[in-house]
Amino acid sequence: MKKIIATVIATTTLAFAASSAFAEPSCNVPKDKWMKEADFRTMAEGQGYKIKTFKLNPGKCYEIYGTKDGKKTEAWFNPETGAFIGAAK
Repeated sequence: MKKIIATVIATTTLAFAASSAFAEPSCNVPKDKWMKEADFRTMAEGQGYKIKTFKLNPGKCYEIYGTKDGKKTEAWFNPETGAFIGAAK
């Protein structure tokens, strides 16, 4: 019984640690300051991204799925400036 409880606790702890490791970024930018999607796409494509999917993540950052340098990517950007924030690993 003690082994079962220890296993459940360890599994729960790992699950919470993993979920926070994959947390998406949050952007605190008023919507009226956001770059237009078309302008952002043009800028990102100029930086070598081939965008398959564009969306707004729950934290209100621009999020793209696609490729860069021939590798799949999921990346987040500031919606006001288009600055790269980070990418999933």
